[in-house]
Amino acid sequence: MYGTLRGALAGRKVAFDRDSYTATADGRISGIGKTIRITAIHVHYDITVPMEAREATERALEVHPQGCPAHQSVKDAIAISWSATHTIAPESRPPLRFQPSSTGNRKRNPTNPVRCRAYRPAS
Repeated sequence: MYGTLRGALAGRKVAFDRDSYTATADGRISGIGKTIRITAIHVHYDITVPMEAREATERALEVHPQGCPAHQSVKDAIAISWSATHTIAPESRPPLRFQPSSTGNRKRNPTNPVRCRAYRPAS
């Protein structure tokens, strides 16, 4: 489900911090003798998204179980639930700006694209 949600967010072009995107899974098991059976799984997501991506994130969260092969494979045998905490990203950093990485007066050539580098302007 984690990868399916990540794909749903990427498909909607939602920019999110991949380092802070986490999922925690809790399972319930029951046993008879030495045999155990998973009876329930709950997945909790923590994700930080920009304010303008809030609605797209909520839509991705709602539909991701239907697109997850693992969920679809076991949903009739194991109770699966999920919850999410999505935090709005602080707007403290200025947006990335781009500038050409070469400083020469070169003509643009479609077979030799100009490379760019990202930078953050000084505050």
